Amino acid sequence: MTPDRWIVTALGLALVAFIVWFFWLKRARGVAAALTSSGYQEVMILVKGGYTPDTIVLKRGKPARLNFRREETAMCSEMVLLPDFGKSAKLPEGQTVPIELMPDKPGEYEFACQMGMLRGKLVVE
Repeated sequence: MTPDRWIVTALGLALVAFIVWFFWLKRARGVAAALTSSGYQEVMILVKGGYTPDTIVLKRGKPARLNFRREETAMCSEMVLLPDFGKSAKLPEGQTVPIELMPDKPGEYEFACQMGMLRGKLVVE
């Protein structure tokens, strides 16, 4: 094989490795919810093509308030489901919808739209 083919092959393998890391192996650190004066851990989640932030870190045993604000018209984002907490809410466009929950057990809990296309995660420490 000629040197230029070696270079193209090596670059191609490096690109494949980067894509695998970026989409499947990269772990998001998450955003810690802010503790408010009312005793709630609170975070604002923007719903626009996904959830931003999509990973939220909560402290165990303190009540949490997740404020979802939908800024799009896609049908998939009309509702958010938190099955591990038995919670769900409709998200009207342009309005902030709070969901209150009590994270009692440490672990990772997913939240998603009703179709499962938009996903996020709560990390309880």
